Amino acid sequence: MARILKASAAEWVPASHDLSRLRAAAPACRGCELYQHATQVVFGEGPPDAKVVMVGEQPGDEEDRRGHPFIGPSGKLLSKAMQEAGLDREKIYVTNAVKHFKFLERGKRRIHAKPSGIEISACKPWLEAELAAIEPELVVCLGATAAQSLMGSAFRITASRGKFFPHPWAKELTATVHPSAILRAPERYEEEYELFLRDLRVIAGRVKELEKAS
Repeated sequence: MARILKASAAEWVPASHDLSRLRAAAPACRGCELYQHATQVVFGEGPPDAKVVMVGEQPGDEEDRRGHPFIGPSGKLLSKAMQEAGLDREKIYVTNAVKHFKFLERGKRRIHAKPSGIEISACKPWLEAELAAIEPELVVCLGATAAQSLMGSAFRITASRGKFFPHPWAKELTATVHPSAILRAPERYEEEYELFLRDLRVIAGRVKELEKAS
């Protein structure tokens, strides 16, 4: 019987805690099939000594075309909410649980497709390497994919949103919704945005507490 190989990026991830080396190595990754269709890998960006790391699901269409995380509609909404909440995006490292854009083609449009558990697991060595290099005080998971990547498949945003948990890769981890979820619910935009903003304000307060304690 043929042996089934488990999809994993591990063999492409350098044994390094240097973000520049990790970023340089990422385009060569063939840990799952997503690289075959995406324009390019989209690695995380931000200060290498950031106290806070925000983790989303995967790059979107604009991120895939331009090669930078959180620059599309969701990223613009995130930046707006962060500014209102008192979080300085320039001091925060942003990345995704999956580094390639997964999509379905609808005519000339490319529609976001949720990454599978296999794809999330395959890309996890990159996320682990990023967090090991940065050693953040706090990881903020944006959406269920990011949260379940780091906390396991049983984690539920609805039950644990805004709570803080100890984590092996940071002092604490918390989770809230992904900004794209707000954009996908225009009839509830104001309500969902206010809830998201409330979460970010709590996070901003916790960041100040961590900075005082360090």
